[in-house]
Amino acid sequence: MSKLIDLPVLQWDAPCHPAWQVAARQALEDGQVVVLPALAFGLQPAELPLLQGAAGGAKNISWDPARGVRGHGDARDAALLAALMRRYAGQTRRLLASLLPAYQPHFQQGKTSFRPVEIAGRVTSWRKDDTRLHVDSFPASPTQGKRILRVFSNIHPQGAPRVWKLGAPFEQVAQRFLPRAARPLPATAALLRWLRVTKSRRTPYDHYMLQLHDAMKADPAYQAQAEQVTHAFAPGQTWIVFSDAVSHAALRGQHALEQTWLLPVTAMAAPEKSPLAILERQLGRALA
Repeated sequence: MSKLIDLPVLQWDAPCHPAWQVAARQALEDGQVVVLPALAFGLQPAELPLLQGAAGGAKNISWDPARGVRGHGDARDAALLAALMRRYAGQTRRLLASLLPAYQPHFQQGKTSFRPVEIAGRVTSWRKDDTRLHVDSFPASPTQGKRILRVFSNIHPQGAPRVWKLGAPFEQVAQRFLPRAARPLPATAALLRWLRVTKSRRTPYDHYMLQLHDAMKADPAYQAQAEQVTHAFAPGQTWIVFSDAVSHAALRGQHALEQTWLLPVTAMAAPEKSPLAILERQLGRALA
């Protein structure tokens, strides 16, 4: 099976052909990346200065309706950033309502991110090194089994691609790393919540997903030998992925937008393909 499929979506809020809807949902649940090569997110003239500079600094500037903009420092206009990311969140909502209508009533909006920093050459810890293959899991924001659906758009103004690696299917990742994962300790989830390390209860599912994320990144032999293909997303392209199941790494690129949406497993056409169901089958017990 190819790791990516292309769909000819041209507008963020136009009705999508029913065949595209079926293809997108099946591809995502099968662990593929849905690429919309002709769907660009256009910047307004006032927003173009946001793409200037940013050789260093935080890799993500985030926004959500409750907390506003975070991570922008003093170098950028917070109000302009908020308007940009609010607009992107709205565009992705309309896109998903058209392309994935069966999911739409169930989505929970997550953070919007602007990623202005070049990935290649960025110095960071191994755990935060997104050039290493990994599956997504949120240490401070447990999903409690919900899927992590992410929409990305490359908005680089000078033609630079955003280059990813895509790795082995989730079931293979779990088979390799789950046997070495430590079981969660009793009362740890309650303690993390009480200390405000997590924003909600960390379930056994969240615990094991974090273990997989870290074990993948910490294993240099796996990083070198694992099944992987490389793909370059050009400026003006948008792509959608269940990043909790798709093994991926971002190798290089600068200036992208990303919107996170959380989806209950019960909203899937095939819940048995979710990371939650796969981990529960392999461990033989309920995790969320």
